[in-house]
Amino acid sequence: MEVRAVTRNVRISPEKAIQVSRLIQGKSVTEALALVDLSPRKAALLLGKTLRSAVANAENNFDLDRKTLVVKEALVGPGPTMKRFRPKARGAAGRIRKRTSHLRITLTDIN
Repeated sequence: MEVRAVTRNVRISPEKAIQVSRLIQGKSVTEALALVDLSPRKAALLLGKTLRSAVANAENNFDLDRKTLVVKEALVGPGPTMKRFRPKARGAAGRIRKRTSHLRITLTDIN
């Protein structure tokens, strides 16, 4: 059985979040939670929230045990980009792109 949790429009660039998501793919839930809790990155905090939500979905909606769950995939995709401008020299304007991400974690049980 597969259980999924999605967090959308998170204010972090996908490139930064992908680095942390690669660490937890294929790990057991307890090991993935330990990795996320000990990592000092902002992406780890956000992925930890999504991972805990997926675990709660599995326990409450499907009566699965936390010890048997494995992170099947942790995907990070680009969300909408907020475009801003900053004044530059000689009247020019420099573009600033404030990127967002969509986080998706899929858990599966060991059988």
